Amino acid sequence: MRDAKQKACTTVAVVITWNRKDVLRQCLDCILGQQGADCDVLVIDNGSIDATSDMIAADYATPRVHYLNTGDNIGGAGGFMCGIEAAAAMGYDRIWAMDDDCLPHPTALAELLKADETLDGNWGFLCSAIYWTDGEICVFNRPKKDVFRHVDEHDYQQHLVPVKMTSFVSVMFRAEVVRRVGLPIAEYFIWTDDYEYTGRISKRYPSYAVPASKVVHAMKANARPSLATEDAGRIGRFYYLSRNDAHCYRQHGAMGYAYLAAKVTYTAVDVLLHARSGRGERLYQLVRGTVDGLAFDPVVRRLKPNSHSKGMVVT
Repeated sequence: MRDAKQKACTTVAVVITWNRKDVLRQCLDCILGQQGADCDVLVIDNGSIDATSDMIAADYATPRVHYLNTGDNIGGAGGFMCGIEAAAAMGYDRIWAMDDDCLPHPTALAELLKADETLDGNWGFLCSAIYWTDGEICVFNRPKKDVFRHVDEHDYQQHLVPVKMTSFVSVMFRAEVVRRVGLPIAEYFIWTDDYEYTGRISKRYPSYAVPASKVVHAMKANARPSLATEDAGRIGRFYYLSRNDAHCYRQHGAMGYAYLAAKVTYTAVDVLLHARSGRGERLYQLVRGTVDGLAFDPVVRRLKPNSHSKGMVVT
């Protein structure tokens, strides 16, 4: 936990990782090398078995870097819930969340904090402009202006872009907002937890993309996950996407249901036209997840100061 000498730092970067220590190293180096603003770092390790903890202890043994091992792979959703909860309980005011393959530009944090100052703290979340490794906009991580529309290159010419949803790839929250709206839903496990959480926040607080704050998302390809083309051994993961989409978008009324119907229809047609094998199994995961999502009703966990899940130690 932080000691009294560290209280001056009110911002923390929360980084979720699982068995990608070399990728994590690049992310941490980018965070610790920020210019014009400083932050602490909280690494949430979802039970890695690739010696991630040894790397942190050997190469990042500084009071600025904290480490929390969940003891198991609880998914990105569970990791972000734990990380945001821990960061707020540790007393940080600004929580900068990201995946371990997010590589912030040197002034990414400074630009977010500059927007925070411009808005006088009147915001729910602030997110960066996310690019792929070739400099093009990352299509998988474009913030949403509403349930149907994503930001585009024209929007990024503005100083601040009002948005409703964004991914957990460089997004900042105010701890005060976390206390009021609760935490991300760990039961999502993977996918759409970010849209659900930021959508929940933007219903109550104006939220913005900050184009001057730039990061690279070092994904393997600049593309969205595709149920039609995914390897057969990974099809089961799309159950979570379908279920979580149904739960997330039904919170947004008629427009949300319209979007959900359009996406399910598009995905089904895409599978029928382009899947080379396993069409039945792919459609089964789509339908089963969507049906389950219409009844899915997870409880939103509220922040309890200084509480962490059993067995978790922040160092």
